[in-house]
Amino acid sequence: MTRFRARGDAGQVFPIYILVVGGLLFLAFAYFAVGQAAANRNGAQTAADAAALAAAQEARDQLADLWTLDVRDPAKWQGIFDGNGADDTCWRALELAAMNDAGNVDCDPDGLLGYRVTVQANKPIGASVVPGTADRRAHGSATAVIEPLCTFDPPGEDAEEDVLPKLTCGDGDGEREWELDPDDLGDLPRPEDLFDVHLAD
Repeated sequence: MTRFRARGDAGQVFPIYILVVGGLLFLAFAYFAVGQAAANRNGAQTAADAAALAAAQEARDQLADLWTLDVRDPAKWQGIFDGNGADDTCWRALELAAMNDAGNVDCDPDGLLGYRVTVQANKPIGASVVPGTADRRAHGSATAVIEPLCTFDPPGEDAEEDVLPKLTCGDGDGEREWELDPDDLGDLPRPEDLFDVHLAD
């Protein structure tokens, strides 16, 4: 009689054990799906960040080149530091998005000194225990801005043509003054001295 009861109790426990193990497995797969989705989102965001920064850096380099060409004409400096003259550089955003396995890129200038980019991951999240995720793709968006780092006193009407304004670039401890000689322009600020590029907060 005692043996019969023991077997009966074991028979009742086994379905509960199966149910608990099945629940734990479901939770494990669900956590895996959540982690997979988070990884895809992180990848898409990384691609968006890189694409926005690439477009802004290309525009910064163009502006720096324009300033170098017009360094002897300080009347044009402020317009360049305001962002005038750079071509649309969204093609760089497309390149960097592709390098980070993302596509469906939407890139727009954000004023004269910024680029706003959204991308979509090329790979879907994939099949999981979470319904409707198999074909979904993560998205990311970012805005990069170009910040002028230099100030100068614009030349007055009676300024001498062969004298260039002193250029002060940087901020805080990294500030540097450039005494520019129109007859000896061998040591000019680099693009990163003239402009900073960073993601918008």
